[in-house]
Amino acid sequence: MIASNTMRVLLNISPEQYKRYYQGGVSSVLARSHDGRTIQFPANILKPFVTHDGISGEFEIYFDSDNRFKKIKKL
Repeated sequence: MIASNTMRVLLNISPEQYKRYYQGGVSSVLARSHDGRTIQFPANILKPFVTHDGISGEFEIYFDSDNRFKKIKKL
């Protein structure tokens, strides 16, 4: 079971799409979690997961009690 301050998302961001985030044209990512909730988070938290193919995979995003980003983990 996933804690309420954790959201699991499946991301598939092409290199071209992430380039817009990286260049500052877009500062946040909008995604839908597995349980149907919408989440918006800073694009820069994805930097460790960028490859030449973009970003792809399932991630868990953790927040504190004030809903501020704590960490992200690729599953």
